[in-house]
Amino acid sequence: MAKLVRKNYLMAPGPTPVPIDLLLEGAKDTIHHRTPQYLEIQSTALENLKYLFQTKNNVYTLAASGTGVMEAAVANLISPGDTAIAVNGGKFGERWCELCKAYDANLVEIDIEWGKYVRVEQIKKALEEHPETKAVFTTISETSTGVVHPIKEIAEIVKETDAVLVVDAISGMLAEPLKMDDWNIDVVVTGVQKGFMMPPGVAMIALSDKAMKVVENSNNRRYYFDLRAYKKSFPDSPYTPPVNLVYQLAKATESLKEETIENVWERHRILAEATRAAIKAMNLELFAERPGNVLTAIKVPHNVNGEGIVKFLRDEWGVTFAGGQSQLKGKIIRIAHLGYMSKFDVIIAVSALEMAFNKFGFEVELGKGVKAAEEVFMKEGV
Repeated sequence: MAKLVRKNYLMAPGPTPVPIDLLLEGAKDTIHHRTPQYLEIQSTALENLKYLFQTKNNVYTLAASGTGVMEAAVANLISPGDTAIAVNGGKFGERWCELCKAYDANLVEIDIEWGKYVRVEQIKKALEEHPETKAVFTTISETSTGVVHPIKEIAEIVKETDAVLVVDAISGMLAEPLKMDDWNIDVVVTGVQKGFMMPPGVAMIALSDKAMKVVENSNNRRYYFDLRAYKKSFPDSPYTPPVNLVYQLAKATESLKEETIENVWERHRILAEATRAAIKAMNLELFAERPGNVLTAIKVPHNVNGEGIVKFLRDEWGVTFAGGQSQLKGKIIRIAHLGYMSKFDVIIAVSALEMAFNKFGFEVELGKGVKAAEEVFMKEGV
């Protein structure tokens, strides 16, 4: 039997594919970071980020992954003994809880079944029972489950209290509508390896005036992640920035700004809608109660080896999806439609899944999912 040339397709929710022009931007000569020439590039990126965050306030960049900027948020907002509410509905909500414990917070955990979304009433109840709460830690898109939480509605509740609302938008930024100032969100954190279409290594955080006052009054110990230092040096960096990644960030944010944030949100919505239509046409079940635009999580049928399918697709056919994490290992498959992806990436993902399920003993009518996805794209006129 002939062996075909294998081409790799990255369809996992981070890192996501990087466009060639952004890769090449990072290949430019590294210049000294304490020069006007470099500062001009960084300033451009930071100004563009304000637009993408939908905020008038400064956006600070850190040489870190998303977890690093999550830690920065906790370290700067929480003093030992402060009450913190955290929504735990997946691996990354769980991470907020772990970080709060690491910084000696009095943690109030809202435990949500994985695959479900937090109700606004649960936030309201927790705040009423704990009026001393310093911060509420949430996630707009829980990457481990595909669930989107109702951040806009949560913000309406939190803004009436002394607490600050913190949103992990590491995967959700750009894929999900998020208007920091209009929605009264106090802190947004994200990273570049998702919707920004970049290699990992830069994380970003923006804070409202209310949140910055909390930072300035916090007595927690911090050094590298001390946001007071970043505010003092802005738009420069207090420490060595990832110079070549900032080249890429300036170009990526310029491209996204030219596209307009509304169009960025819309293209993610269309890709997600087409993927979900395909999954339903294949008689597969969605895992998330409130699915979003970052990824589509599907339940693996009971008689199918979920981990085996993900491994086979990656190692044999070059199509990389993400499996489930923790207790969801082998139980779900996560297909990303995030960042540098087009309608044809979705079609490749769906066709690969159709063939793989048949190979693993679950009968799927070939082309049925692809047809459903194509119909969405035709209806949307894209």
